[in-house]
Amino acid sequence: MTNTTTDRPDPSPLLSVRDLSIDFVTRRGSVRALDRVSFDMVPGEILGLVGESGAGKSLSGNAIIGLIDPPGRIAEGQISLDGRRIDTLAPRDMRKLRGRSIAAIFQDPLTSLDPLMRIGDQITETILTHLPVNRRQARQRALDLLRAVGIPAPELRIDHYPHQFSGGMRQRVVIALALCADPKLIIADEPTTALDVSIQAQIISLLKTMCREHQTAILLVTHDMGVIAEAADRVAVMYAGRLVEIGPVEEVLRAPKHVYTAGLIGSIPSLNRRRERLVQIDGAMPRPGSVPSGCPFAPRCPKRIDKCAERPELLPIGNSQAACWRAGEGHSYA
Repeated sequence: MTNTTTDRPDPSPLLSVRDLSIDFVTRRGSVRALDRVSFDMVPGEILGLVGESGAGKSLSGNAIIGLIDPPGRIAEGQISLDGRRIDTLAPRDMRKLRGRSIAAIFQDPLTSLDPLMRIGDQITETILTHLPVNRRQARQRALDLLRAVGIPAPELRIDHYPHQFSGGMRQRVVIALALCADPKLIIADEPTTALDVSIQAQIISLLKTMCREHQTAILLVTHDMGVIAEAADRVAVMYAGRLVEIGPVEEVLRAPKHVYTAGLIGSIPSLNRRRERLVQIDGAMPRPGSVPSGCPFAPRCPKRIDKCAERPELLPIGNSQAACWRAGEGHSYA
């Protein structure tokens, strides 16, 4: 796998997330679900956001696309796209941005498609909403998009309904829908989870082609380290609403600097190495509102030290960053 971000000079960030914190207001008070998350993305990059369920991956993606509804709210930080701050936009302005500059691909394509509308009509209406074209031109663009994402016989299939497509084909339609207005950024939230392995590989290949040909940046939200290894240029590991490690995929997989990252990697069966048992991470992730004030992973960490009672910030180590006190001492958990 080649890391596309190392083959060109570093461009300016397309997406900049700075100290993003999200709270949920409950009857017992405010609960912090996302805690000071920061990262950048450049055009044409796939950044994988990985972690257990409840780590804050989807919440981060929803915040970027403006889909945090009450009782949730952005408590701190800011989100910028192409140098323009977008977390403070009015709902009307955010709706204009959504679909035009930022698009989304969700886990279940049926939640993104209207079952009562032909897929061609859905794509055409989206194109007409965001681009200055007439209906004939919009339909032609819809055909071109269906062809580009690998829908066979698009001239026939464009007038079919969502239930007439398989799961993998529906996900391709959703990708075509996301590409309607040539967005700069796509939030892909578990786009391959509901698909079998062969279809997963096709969807991953399609996402990588989009990045290469259109310089579209993709935030790939997943719990699957295998998908990250195959698709992403960089990986950001989340735990209990915080970023604990971020860096180039090859470096993180080869020499993880955080014990939690090493545990995630060690839980994947390998064809190259024979293991008697897979790595098991004992315990459970703390619930929002009960996250330790120091390192959130400390209660489950076999390598913890006294200093773990203090919160570690992301420390630069090589081309990566890790929020681990021992990583600052040069430790790797490969």
